Amino acid sequence: MTTKRKISLTALLTAAFVSGILFTTAGANWLGAGSHVGIESHANTVNAPNYLDEDASMAAIDDAFVSVADRVNPTVVQIHSEVVQERQAQVNPFENFFNFPGQNFQQAPNTPTEFRTSALGSGVFISSEGHIVTNYHVIKDAETLEVMLFDGEYLKAKVVGTDPNSDLAVIQVEKRNAPTISFADPSNIRVGQWVMAFGSPLAEELGNTVTSGIVSAVRRNSSTLAGLNLFSSFIQTDAAINPGNSGGPLVNLSGQLIGLNSAILSRSGGSQGIGFAIPVDVVKNITSQLIESGKVERGFLGVNFDRVSSSLSKALDVPRGAAQVTSVTPNAPADDAGLKDGDIIIAVNGITLNDFNELRTTIANLAPGEKVSLEIARDDRRKTVEVTLGKRSAFIDETVADSPVVLDKETNMVESLGLQIETVSTEVLDQLGVDTKDVKGVIVRSVDQNSLAFRNGDLRQGDIITEVNRDAVSSKEAFVSAYKDVEKGSTFLIKAYRVSANPDGSRTLRSFLTALTKPE
Repeated sequence: MTTKRKISLTALLTAAFVSGILFTTAGANWLGAGSHVGIESHANTVNAPNYLDEDASMAAIDDAFVSVADRVNPTVVQIHSEVVQERQAQVNPFENFFNFPGQNFQQAPNTPTEFRTSALGSGVFISSEGHIVTNYHVIKDAETLEVMLFDGEYLKAKVVGTDPNSDLAVIQVEKRNAPTISFADPSNIRVGQWVMAFGSPLAEELGNTVTSGIVSAVRRNSSTLAGLNLFSSFIQTDAAINPGNSGGPLVNLSGQLIGLNSAILSRSGGSQGIGFAIPVDVVKNITSQLIESGKVERGFLGVNFDRVSSSLSKALDVPRGAAQVTSVTPNAPADDAGLKDGDIIIAVNGITLNDFNELRTTIANLAPGEKVSLEIARDDRRKTVEVTLGKRSAFIDETVADSPVVLDKETNMVESLGLQIETVSTEVLDQLGVDTKDVKGVIVRSVDQNSLAFRNGDLRQGDIITEVNRDAVSSKEAFVSAYKDVEKGSTFLIKAYRVSANPDGSRTLRSFLTALTKPE
């Protein structure tokens, strides 16, 4: 091919390529599809995207996150706790085979020896006087507490007050004009809003780690979560939370505290996008009481309650989240206000219950003496009952101190089975309509219908448990003690009695055996 022909062919191909581009652009403009062909048309600038504005918007979002990190990080601290534990010394397995110079193998077997273990957690300044809020489980049983500030300074800390049942604690360091976080309005917390979590996940060198996500859900309550926190619902978030984040703040994009990072739901032990934070209103209520008096007083209604079944919900046209009253404590505020067994509580102070467990958390975060309005369903009618709450400590014997309430903790473990129990009394047997008065044990006041105790163990409300693993249990305390001795994941036998109707109309107690498995 000659050079002249090569030049001509090149020119022809170039002209065809340029024509194709012009044709494509013109056709796209004519069809209104200029934004879909990869070449921006300059013929129609009216609807052309303003990329400069988009870049500015992205920069503004970046600046918002950076601004929150700059504002909140100085208020976040890393908490180091040291716990002294006593263990039995182990006999050296090679004592009879080796004799190492300078080593002493004469220690008696089973001699108690002290071991020191350290734990890592997070916290946040809530007052300029150096008060820091954190989770109770972060500082539980700590012999010494040390706090590392954002600038790397280490300070000794003292415990101001703890509330094991809400998993909150306040500690204090000598720090003048400490930078403090502000509290958000709890009514403004919305599902879907951006949030940021602060803390020291997994390791000391990862202090002041910042993660982001959204509020995945609010008002999370369940029997399982009650084992984590008896008197608080949870904010759920997908912001990464890991061990060590506990006690750190969860904040909105205004840098305000909306919750305190507390727990995760995970099959691996690490973050899987399901984290829980104690809501700011609970944090504010508990910390203010701990700082002021070192203890917490809670409102008390005085009812035992259970979920509403789907059939009962349809029959009475009540929400599935309502709470069914199973018993009323004599002379308690509920009793004084006229509440009865079988009443169904639909709403508290005009707010409909999403889950029956919310009744417990809502009442517990109100003050003694406060008046509440309960919407209830009774005998196909709805009515409003006004109740003046009592003081929980006047009805429930729970020690509010720097150590957890062991009985409450173990009761939570029992509730993880899906059971609520109480000691059998003569009055209870009278209510059951049985003649036998010498039965000792615990009565199942309620049983979660989704639990293995209900589905596999066939336990029902009203059953009386008298033995755990062949050992008699004559009270709630005895049941809790026996249950505590069962290893996690182990199956144990239960002997129980159930009311049975006789042909003549009388009632008797018939015994049966079943088995339950203690959760891991």
